[in-house]
Amino acid sequence: MAVSGTPRVLVVDDVASHARVTAIGLRIEGFEVEVAPDSEGALRVLGEQAFDVAMVDLMMPGTNGMQLCRMIREKHPETRVVLTSTYHLSERQLLRADCGAVGFVPKPFDLSDLARFLRTKLRPSEAPGPLGEAGGTEGADGHARGERGAAA
Repeated sequence: MAVSGTPRVLVVDDVASHARVTAIGLRIEGFEVEVAPDSEGALRVLGEQAFDVAMVDLMMPGTNGMQLCRMIREKHPETRVVLTSTYHLSERQLLRADCGAVGFVPKPFDLSDLARFLRTKLRPSEAPGPLGEAGGTEGADGHARGERGAAA
């Protein structure tokens, strides 16, 4: 976690508008956020800075989100990875992929719900949010729960 005690998130998404909106929303929710446009950029930033969570888009050109997740697990095990995509990924698929992701968030997502979900993925010593919140809208399957009420 950052020296300031603020959770740090790296948003990795090849669609610049998605990354920008997510970063703005998470900053409003009290996170420090950096953005990387692809896997190569993410690994570069992770080599320079520490992050509590990397939110990685599953479907990116070149090295995809699953592959990046495995690289992060190997090179930066202190950073937890949450995958995101417009394509649904079940808990069973996530486990079978053995990529090290701690959760999956389907797009589109509500930014407040996303922030609460990410706080549940922080290590216990990092868990309190800027408003003293801890955890919240995670379902039993490890997926975020948005206004739609389901992870799909």
